[in-house]
Amino acid sequence: MDKHTEQYDWDDQYYGTGPTQPPPSRGGLVALMLILIIFLCGIITVLGILNVRMFQQMKLRESEKELSISFTTEPTAAYPTAPTVYANEPAAVSGGEDFSSMQLQSSPQSVDNLPMEGGMPLQEIYSRNIGSVASISATGYNGARSTGTGVILSADGYIVTNAHVVEDSYSVSVQLSDDRVLSAAIIGSDEISDLAVLQIQAESLTPAQFGDSTQLRVGDTVVAIGDPLGVKFRGTYTDGIVSAINRDVEMDGRTMTLIQTNAALNSGNSGGPLINCYGQVIGINTMKIGTFTDNAGVEGLGFAIPSATVKEIVDQLIAQGYVSGRPTLGLEGESLSSFYQHYYRMPAGLYITAVDRSSDAHHKGVETGDILLYIGQQRITSPEEMKAAVMQYAVGDTVDTIIYRSGQQYQVELTLTEDKG
Repeated sequence: MDKHTEQYDWDDQYYGTGPTQPPPSRGGLVALMLILIIFLCGIITVLGILNVRMFQQMKLRESEKELSISFTTEPTAAYPTAPTVYANEPAAVSGGEDFSSMQLQSSPQSVDNLPMEGGMPLQEIYSRNIGSVASISATGYNGARSTGTGVILSADGYIVTNAHVVEDSYSVSVQLSDDRVLSAAIIGSDEISDLAVLQIQAESLTPAQFGDSTQLRVGDTVVAIGDPLGVKFRGTYTDGIVSAINRDVEMDGRTMTLIQTNAALNSGNSGGPLINCYGQVIGINTMKIGTFTDNAGVEGLGFAIPSATVKEIVDQLIAQGYVSGRPTLGLEGESLSSFYQHYYRMPAGLYITAVDRSSDAHHKGVETGDILLYIGQQRITSPEEMKAAVMQYAVGDTVDTIIYRSGQQYQVELTLTEDKG
């Protein structure tokens, strides 16, 4: 036999490449070991917790023993001794009767809390003013409801509140302190100062007494009454101090000069009174810088419209229904959503929904459906931006505007007129 063709008994004429079966898996063993380790860790943790609790109970028992130690002295004739009652020892029931109900012992009257020397007790401030505070509910044309607080100005039904409480409302109701609910008419509203005057058909109301806000000092005690979060918590009373005076705060593109306070104010307090230690209303609460202003959270930053400003605005609203000297273009509008911009191929701007027929805009041919793009160099995309831009001018000033209509842009010079509401 040729040695090259020689076959052996062990040669099966196949070229072996080693075992084709995978090596036996040890995953189950590893999992079992992990389970055992977790189980042991759990036991150790439980034992540790039990040990800590036993140690705490031992310390508690030791402290109880210490509390039970009583030091007595020889009684004197002037001071007869009472039976000694040790800590954690139930008092004996007279007559050996079993306990059947909790007994209330007579208590002395609460002590007057005087916020400042010469001022009124906080309790009296509340009782004097609560009858002059009203709850305001308004329903807007879009169905939205808003709630706030109001302050009675006169016995015949004039009430002051915030303009943003009754803004764009067709129905306003007032709930008085005696729970009467009456419909209210909006006599006048001034968005710039955020004040509005309502009137209800009522007589012999209790008007609030207003003080002079120009006499305030930082640190003066103040209190607030209102309906935080709505009528559910109506008549809530909070106290604090004047944190700052003449504080310039920007809101909706306009700057307001306000009283700053740390008295708790929340949604629903809007339009309610800020009261000094003599029971006088020295401000109308208007806003609060919220908790989520930054990551750290903000508390105790509330603001009120000074009573000196309130008097100036309220007197004009009652006399003529508007505040003199407020400029306007005579336009109303709403922001264009991104959907309308893309679907109808419109530019971002203020979609005009109404034009005052007495305005210069109407005489120059501006119509509903046009889009206001610019006032001067200011790009306009919302009602707030339009109002903020207009407030930079005075009644009688002329401004250059850019109006978009049917794919074309037009430059129109408009004269500002007086806003009469």
